[in-house]
Amino acid sequence: MAFIGLLSDTHGYLHPRVFDFFNPCHEVWHAGDIGSNVVERLAGFKPLKAVYGNIDDAAIRAQCSEELHFTIDELKVYLTHIAGYPGKYNTKVRKKIKLIKPQLLVAGHSHILRVQYDEQSKLLYINPGAAGLYGIHQKITLIRFHIDGVNIHDLEVYETEKQALT
Repeated sequence: MAFIGLLSDTHGYLHPRVFDFFNPCHEVWHAGDIGSNVVERLAGFKPLKAVYGNIDDAAIRAQCSEELHFTIDELKVYLTHIAGYPGKYNTKVRKKIKLIKPQLLVAGHSHILRVQYDEQSKLLYINPGAAGLYGIHQKITLIRFHIDGVNIHDLEVYETEKQALT
């Protein structure tokens, strides 16, 4: 069994409660638009899987991949920054889904928290929203969940007002 902490779109900001909320997690996954100093801080805290996003500079792109696909426990995961969403995936993501057949697709970019089962692709889609201060979102959101075999359970969302943090 694995316990995962998931975030996206930090844009160089890590809310102090990230560390409390993710403390019991085994790994942290970041779905892109990381920003400076975030990779180092998260990787020093927990094992990190991260993909770069469209705002990330050459230094972050040298540390992170554009996408990751891996198996954890028995679950096939596809982690990328820009994917679209169920029924509206971009062409690249549609091809990858057909090729690797993930059971979990994690993406960021939209700054909109969304957890949805995609019946057509037979996968769970998770976008953790945005954990940083930059962007249109009104709330900072983080997600954590358990993986047991191919099952994802006990998904929890942490949410706080963005303006309360400035």
